[in-house]
Amino acid sequence: MSNELINETSPYLLQHAHNPVHWYPWCQEAFDKARAENKPIFLSIGYSTCHWCHVMAHESFENKEIADILNKYFVSIKVDREERPDIDGVYMTVCQELTGNGGWPLSIFMTADGKPFFAGTYFAPEPGRGMISFPALLELIHESWTDNTDRLIDQANQLIQQLNINTQSKSGGFKFLNFSGENSKNSDKAVLLYKKIFDNINGGFGSAPKFPTPHNILFLLSYYKNHDNKDCLYMAEKTLTQMYRGGMFDHIGFGFCRYSTDSKFLVPHFEKMLYDNALLILAYCKVYECTAKPLYLNIAEKIAAYISREMTSPDGGFYSAQDADIEGSEGKYYLLTYNEIINLLGEKVGRKFSFLYDITEKGNFEGSNIPNLLSGDIDDKSMEGFLPIVYEYRKKRCELHIDDKILPAWNGLMIWAMCELYKMTCKDEYLKAAQKADKFISENLYIGDTLYVSFRKNKRGVTGFLDDYAAYIAAQIALYTTTGQHEYLDKALSLCNKVLMNFKDTNSGFYSIGSDGQKLIIRLKESYDGALPSGNSLMALNLIRLSRLRPESNLEKEALAQLNYLSTESESYLLGHGMFLYALEEYLNTSSYVCTEHGCSRACHRA
Repeated sequence: MSNELINETSPYLLQHAHNPVHWYPWCQEAFDKARAENKPIFLSIGYSTCHWCHVMAHESFENKEIADILNKYFVSIKVDREERPDIDGVYMTVCQELTGNGGWPLSIFMTADGKPFFAGTYFAPEPGRGMISFPALLELIHESWTDNTDRLIDQANQLIQQLNINTQSKSGGFKFLNFSGENSKNSDKAVLLYKKIFDNINGGFGSAPKFPTPHNILFLLSYYKNHDNKDCLYMAEKTLTQMYRGGMFDHIGFGFCRYSTDSKFLVPHFEKMLYDNALLILAYCKVYECTAKPLYLNIAEKIAAYISREMTSPDGGFYSAQDADIEGSEGKYYLLTYNEIINLLGEKVGRKFSFLYDITEKGNFEGSNIPNLLSGDIDDKSMEGFLPIVYEYRKKRCELHIDDKILPAWNGLMIWAMCELYKMTCKDEYLKAAQKADKFISENLYIGDTLYVSFRKNKRGVTGFLDDYAAYIAAQIALYTTTGQHEYLDKALSLCNKVLMNFKDTNSGFYSIGSDGQKLIIRLKESYDGALPSGNSLMALNLIRLSRLRPESNLEKEALAQLNYLSTESESYLLGHGMFLYALEEYLNTSSYVCTEHGCSRACHRA
């Protein structure tokens, strides 16, 4: 038995293609059916490596009784957030507006016009912790729809009206046109805020869970370089070191997991995302540039080794993510027992290995062990020769699912990261990886002057969004400043012009969806950084760099306007705008971005 997802290419949608729920992809047929049958739509959004998406799928979407309720009273639509970040962005904003929270799986109930009236995330099949069960919720919403359709539609219309008001620009004139010491106030305030929430014992900011947000680290390191602020360097180094020491870094197979569920960085959420690892390479390269400590370059190279071995397609494109779950258990792939290590490496070596990586008979996580260096000697290399043995053993026990979609946004970040790593190491393998990935994107996802959002099984997704263009422009700038080849700069300028034509708000800032994209209930304009830097903040950095690389392009005015827009948008929460602050620090650093000898970056490896 299969449903309407069976012909899709998204790994996430295909995971649900044999559910008893009669799923539709996001398509006109589904909306027409809801309208014709006067049914509300249940919209479920997630991604293939999401743990709680797997849980809800197993508990509810594979449950025939729950599926029968959905099929009887609703038209159900399933969306991969990575293929359709526009849909996810709109309805995640809805969820946050209605509940104050967000996350995946995202659950939305809406009209046949796509107007939402109820939202949530994960719902359990049984009641608990003060929450209604998912079947009871479905019955309740059906009753409300039957008895009070007009009231629900009115609520939905009011919500959309409020969201449209919220997305209007708050910025005014160009406050950055005349520079003085006043212009660094945003950065100064942000540093003070970071100091207030910095965890001096464990590193990181705030309490658990702790996310890497490397764009915040990039800002702190830039502020350190511009102002010789030792506190910023200390916060960045402490955080980057502790993240590496902990279980958030995979000490056996390398690469970073999504985030830490505890304050010590011991217990991660085990999925690995391409974008986290790209941004972390940038952060470790930056801290190496600031300190010249080999440890940081070694960590960056370990991340790159993981990407090369497990996250790179034969054609050079970078895969999206690696799953957290195996056999219904999150993290099982990564856990090791003391006896396993002793049996694998022998008594003498096994004891030393276990002592270094905190592998005990009692265990440090649910009776098993997450290898870590929180108490081990971070400079001890004596066991590194045995890591491949443990890695191969671990891999033979079970294999993790890899989401092999190729996304230009995330690939753009990794291309940029590989270029920076090449500048720091002069190792050709990193530049070759960047150029091969760029060739893949150029041949498969960049047609004419248009980027497309995803590629899998020789099929492209919809036209790209602001994040795709912003990250891919950053990649072209990185390739140019690394190689001096003008074709990359020309492509960056061409892409930038496309953004200015298709995404720019006539007031200020850039919309997430281009003028040639599908029209949704609202047209978002996002400035806030999440796990990824926002397209708006990344465009600020791009415009600054392009205006200096090609002064005749007249892009400085656009850069100033973008900084002005983000300055106003960030006033309510500076720490949610790390990439803007990083861009601002780059703008305030008036030294030339290009070296006069080679036409490449200030960090020129040939200088």
